[in-house]
Amino acid sequence: MASERRSATENIDPSSAPRTPSSRRQGEGNEILIIGAGIVGICAAACLSEAGRSVTVIDRTGICEETSSGNAAAFAFSDVLPLAQKGMIRNLPKWLFDPLGPLSIPPSYLPHLLPWLWRFWRAGQGGYDKALAAQASLMKLAEAEWTALMERSRTRSMLREDGSLELYESEAEFSASLPGWAARERYGIGFRHVAGEELAGLQPGLSPRFVKGTFVPGWKTVADPKLLGKAIWAYAESKGARLLKGGVVEAAPNGHGASVRLADGTAVDAAILIVAAGAWSHLWARRFGDAIPLETERGYNTTLPADAFDVKRQLIFSGHGFVITPLETGLRVGGAVELAGLKRPPNYARSRAMLEKAKQFLPGLKTEGGREWMGYRPSLPDSLPVIGRASRANVYYAFGHGHLGLTQAAATGRLIRHLVSGEAPPIDLSPFLPTRF
Repeated sequence: MASERRSATENIDPSSAPRTPSSRRQGEGNEILIIGAGIVGICAAACLSEAGRSVTVIDRTGICEETSSGNAAAFAFSDVLPLAQKGMIRNLPKWLFDPLGPLSIPPSYLPHLLPWLWRFWRAGQGGYDKALAAQASLMKLAEAEWTALMERSRTRSMLREDGSLELYESEAEFSASLPGWAARERYGIGFRHVAGEELAGLQPGLSPRFVKGTFVPGWKTVADPKLLGKAIWAYAESKGARLLKGGVVEAAPNGHGASVRLADGTAVDAAILIVAAGAWSHLWARRFGDAIPLETERGYNTTLPADAFDVKRQLIFSGHGFVITPLETGLRVGGAVELAGLKRPPNYARSRAMLEKAKQFLPGLKTEGGREWMGYRPSLPDSLPVIGRASRANVYYAFGHGHLGLTQAAATGRLIRHLVSGEAPPIDLSPFLPTRF
């Protein structure tokens, strides 16, 4: 089984990057510079380029080559519940005793993580309705913006509208999910609970251990997240956006905006800087006066050949913390959470554990010929991203989407365009501002 490590989200870790003396200066007239060519960065580039702005995106590896390439491919517009409210606090003690379970924290990393876990616990105790409302407003915008952007970029053919099926192994597990579904219903999210023949019809060949399910018809997936990202970039490029390949090792305000320096010594100035560097973004935010409590959720998956099993739609095994998604390029089995930072080597035993469970859940699943992968989710304790202006300089933030980067990318791009242009945003941005911490 092949393994593929993604060791960074979009750019170089500024805390360990070499300090190469600047040797040349590029682009004195850059209007907008974006650090990070993941899905959020390129959606921002597309929206800004459409508005006639001059945009340069910097990334060390290319367009959607790292974390944005290996996600579960979902437009999860109905996933509005804050992560702290989705059973994680209740299940945390049990999961921590299972090193290959839905959530893992290496013991040596726990002291570093304690402040974040405290904030996460606090988020689960209060502010639920506010966080839920904020997430629902962003999701509503996200669905509208993705629909429009896919039409403009002619990528609509990459959208799959088969819904999702969340599965439960017991009546108790199903009952525990009902408050969450009631919360979604308040925001107009459609779903129906299924069992028996209807459940079997939605996914033939499913193990009989699953007694009930919830079908969400409005849940969507894409043919392949990496291919979609590259197609959106091609559209942005057609509007004038350009890519500058290189690892960023320094970023700082200057008299007219901000400047960055690359590993090869190139210095790049811009009137406006946008930080969309995924799990590394908080390190850059420190340079502009903002302490953002971002933590890295390392996610694992295995992409099997497309004929491994006839999966009809995305299957969600919430009790086990992973999903199975049928892609144009294969069958992706992945998810789970490993809170272990940016520097530890991957633990691919986690992806293999999910694959073994998937084989039990879908008897007959062919598990040969898979490609293992690990990526970094930039997560904040209240499950809401940071979208707003930095404390210093003409810098804007677009990061911290956790599991929902693909889902919320088009909406974030639209909001960044409004912020940069000084226009009133279409939703209340106060829950997303960096100053909330």
